[in-house]
Amino acid sequence: MMSNISLIASEEGNGKMIINEKINSQFNSVVLNVRKTSELVDCSGASVFIIHNDNIVTEEYWGKHSKSPHSRHIQEDTQFHVASVRKSYIGFAVAYAVYKGYINSIDDSIKKYLPSNNIPILNGTTIRHLLTHTHGLMSINGEIYREFTPGENWSYRGIGIDMLIQIVKNTTGKSVTEIVANNVFKPLNFSETGWYGDINEKLVDVIRDPNDPNWTTSKSSDGDKMNMYVSSRELAKWGYLHLKKGYVNGEQIVPNEIIDIATAVQSPNSLDVDLPQNGYFWFVKEMPARKSEIGELVPKGSFQILGYTGVTLLVIPQHNLVAVRAFNSFGSPNGFDYLADVREFGDTIMTCL
Repeated sequence: MMSNISLIASEEGNGKMIINEKINSQFNSVVLNVRKTSELVDCSGASVFIIHNDNIVTEEYWGKHSKSPHSRHIQEDTQFHVASVRKSYIGFAVAYAVYKGYINSIDDSIKKYLPSNNIPILNGTTIRHLLTHTHGLMSINGEIYREFTPGENWSYRGIGIDMLIQIVKNTTGKSVTEIVANNVFKPLNFSETGWYGDINEKLVDVIRDPNDPNWTTSKSSDGDKMNMYVSSRELAKWGYLHLKKGYVNGEQIVPNEIIDIATAVQSPNSLDVDLPQNGYFWFVKEMPARKSEIGELVPKGSFQILGYTGVTLLVIPQHNLVAVRAFNSFGSPNGFDYLADVREFGDTIMTCL
């Protein structure tokens, strides 16, 4: 089953994002860095894709879709499981709802938009808290618990994602899929991005521990589950749309205000300075933060999203650059420091500039 998004984009798209190719060796050390990571994690293939100064300058693929000797080679249209990178698309849908006035303010209580969840434990929790992982909520066997007072700490929990997806649906009457498809994928003719209920030949085999509790599958194509696959080139173009604030091919595809609010720091002022800083789920480089996933050399104003598969999208506006790395792993082997690794990815890019 092909996702709804891919059907809409391929059948009804009225244009393409045109980016010239000027492949060169400037970022060869980045390719080497990603190759090194691909040898450390449990994967069978990987890729690197970099857009710099409005040109595709690096595009590398290696390995196969699975460990089978007869597996398809990783190539241009290979779609990687992006895991939490999907949150950048959910964040876009929330930004759209705010821009259109469906959500009055991200400082509104979530109880205003989730009437069926009118329980005391949600008191004091705002949409801002959900977007920036500072809500302090967790779910165990369907029961909601509070880890900390909203805005006072940071914790990466899936319950906030689920609530925001429901808020988008409640306020706009549309799914995340419908919003991103109608506003981005259809006008740009994206056909290698989607939520998939069934595997097809272009989707990588996700190499994982079969007992990993983080792995889930779903038949849903509404954008509400962790079953999103994207090619490296379309993930880079998604980043490029954000880099250009929605203006590509001489046309304002998306209102720049949507991009601005999604990629600006939205974390509460009460948050400790060493905790990660987030926009609408994007990790944003503002002040130095000890627990940031973005490399130390990467300049202020940059933003990044990282998935459990190691798939990473980094946007550096100061240098007019978008970089993607992708693997078909899931999780990290024992002793592997994924945060140090993803920071090194960004820092290696900076050494090439």
